[in-house]
Amino acid sequence: MSGLHDQPDEHATPLSPEEREGLIPAHITLRRELNEAEQQNILKAVSWAFDRKRPLFTEGFAKGLHKRMYGEVWKWAGTYRTTGKNLGVDPYLIQTRLYETMDQFKYWLANNTFSNEELAVRFHHALVIIHPFPNGNGRWSRMMADLLAHQLNVEPFTWGGDKSDLREDSAMRQAYIHALQAADHHDFGPLLAFARI
Repeated sequence: MSGLHDQPDEHATPLSPEEREGLIPAHITLRRELNEAEQQNILKAVSWAFDRKRPLFTEGFAKGLHKRMYGEVWKWAGTYRTTGKNLGVDPYLIQTRLYETMDQFKYWLANNTFSNEELAVRFHHALVIIHPFPNGNGRWSRMMADLLAHQLNVEPFTWGGDKSDLREDSAMRQAYIHALQAADHHDFGPLLAFARI
């Protein structure tokens, strides 16, 4: 009879050579070590990002935040992906779509198109759709939304109880994916609710 202890520990899984490509710390060989290194880097980025008001609706800030979040772990941090993914726009459209999104949100903010809370959640969704970086897009786009919420005096989001990494809880990750899919169809209610779980 197999028990819980018989289940493989994903965090103890060795990283493949492909997964290690671009990795800066040479000592990292396990998924757990990678997650810890990324989390430490992200915590430094949080301190920097929330230190003062930042110009969120600029390409420079968007790329700079990603670099601050992952730059001690990945060589490609802060640079756009060059390959297609199962989600996100084609690589050649990333910069254009990011500029369009930033302009759209500046307009919506200036014209009070949505409540401040909904604007921040929509910002997260719009950035997820673009998916500009090779990895870390979910955590980066949630932090971008958190920063917008902070600047608009919106109560901090919880994003399923853990703002940094939804990989730890498969049920919460599924709820997040379903909420994003509803938003893809212009129903932002589930994503707004998820942001407050």
